[in-house]
Amino acid sequence: MNQVKGELTPGLYLVATPIGHARDITLRTLDWLAVADVLAAEDTRSLRRLMEIHGVALQDRPLLAYHEHNGARMRPRLMAEIAAGRSVLYASEAGTPTISDPGFDLVRAAHVAGHAVTTAPGACAAVAALTLAGLPTDRFLFAGFLPSTGAARRKALRGLAGVQATLVLYESPRRLGGMLADAARELGPERDAAVCRELTKKFEQCTRGSLESLAANYAETAPKGEIVVLIDRGDSMIISESVLEDRVRTALQTMSVRDAADYVAAQLGQKRRPIYQLAMRIAADREDTP
Repeated sequence: MNQVKGELTPGLYLVATPIGHARDITLRTLDWLAVADVLAAEDTRSLRRLMEIHGVALQDRPLLAYHEHNGARMRPRLMAEIAAGRSVLYASEAGTPTISDPGFDLVRAAHVAGHAVTTAPGACAAVAALTLAGLPTDRFLFAGFLPSTGAARRKALRGLAGVQATLVLYESPRRLGGMLADAARELGPERDAAVCRELTKKFEQCTRGSLESLAANYAETAPKGEIVVLIDRGDSMIISESVLEDRVRTALQTMSVRDAADYVAAQLGQKRRPIYQLAMRIAADREDTP
């Protein structure tokens, strides 16, 4: 896929848009915006405004809304445009398409239909936060948005407890305090973390500390703006007692005490002896229960 004589060959073109500062746009994205046959956007008003800022004329080209509420209806039309020999450009409201974005289904549909797909990479809040926070980046896991309710969120966090990588999460301002408190409980209160907000904007801020201190900081007052939370894996993984007990109880449903201790210790990267002792206590409690 390439640009020939001011035109794009047929296919799906994904472009990253700024997450805050309008100048964080690539030259290739501007080139594609100027010549694509059909434009699609998660938020058409945002894309239209971005084009106005950079002097890119829409002319008589269609600018179509594509989002989670109309994707099933709009995908066939966009696929038909490509099949008819046109170039279709898709832009998220902000950041990189398909990263916590409905563009995922559009890309998959294009691949299934045999259409060419390419991208002009650029801004991404998750990567920007990793760059800024000063936490390890050699291995990281993007977990997107956690469930909004407490019980489901804690369960999701327990599932991430043993991941040997920096965790990258998106969160809303009003849920931030509760999420950090749950993370401190499930992942360990002393685990290092960072809250990055309003990245690339005037009031950009990166607040570092333990999960416990950050939870206390945001317990009463919700911050403003878009938020990315990063949680360090730690030099030696800190696993809360509740996570250990949950994993051991689950393992004991199908394993002996010895095998359960071996399995959980290997799974969480922990020393075997304290886990074996925990498994012995749980097994003994079960035997004592009538």
